Amino acid sequence: MEPDPLHLSIVVPALNEAASIGACLARLQAARRAGAEVIVVDGGSADATREIAAPLADRVIESPRGRALQMNAGARASSGTVLLFLHADTILPESAVLALARGLESSGRAWGRFDVRIDGEHPLLPVVAFFMNLRSRLTGIATGDQAIFVRREAFEQVGGFRAIPLMEDIAICKALKLLSRPACLRERVVTSGRRWEKRGTLRTILLMWRLRLAYALGADPARLAQRYDGRAA
Repeated sequence: MEPDPLHLSIVVPALNEAASIGACLARLQAARRAGAEVIVVDGGSADATREIAAPLADRVIESPRGRALQMNAGARASSGTVLLFLHADTILPESAVLALARGLESSGRAWGRFDVRIDGEHPLLPVVAFFMNLRSRLTGIATGDQAIFVRREAFEQVGGFRAIPLMEDIAICKALKLLSRPACLRERVVTSGRRWEKRGTLRTILLMWRLRLAYALGADPARLAQRYDGRAA
């Protein structure tokens, strides 16, 4: 028996993503035809992001820059009973909507995420993805790369994403864990490995470990964002 149809809103925050947002949104057209809503939230792009997104989304709206701010704006503008937050450089599997519906129905949980595969040439990227997926199963904490989805009532109950410049995904997962463990789906989203390859894969792995540890110990997310962006030593 198939699960009851859900009213899904897919929120895509974007900033200067002209090179990748077309592929991301193209994969969502079947979901749109099946009734899903797609909202792109632009944070002030200086390229053709909005123009590329417009014919492939139900709405393209603008928001102050910042992934948390943009995702919250998209959630407010959406009408779905389930929200899925998708990075603009990430591709959903074709079976995503059905897998999500089955996962929420069978588990009775308030939220969840997909497994991830990182697209790129570096041999360490599959290892990174393996440990991301394993870690989130063990800890109940997901990353934005894993396409977090959540029932609207749960999203509103925890107050949405914290308006912080980094670690907003970790923060909301910690809040949602108080409501339920995540539904960890085996279906894989494919996310770009560009940030690992651009900065150096091993260097980026070590940086993210340091930033996550610092955040867990109470560091200011604004300072961590500066370190992530390379604006501080």
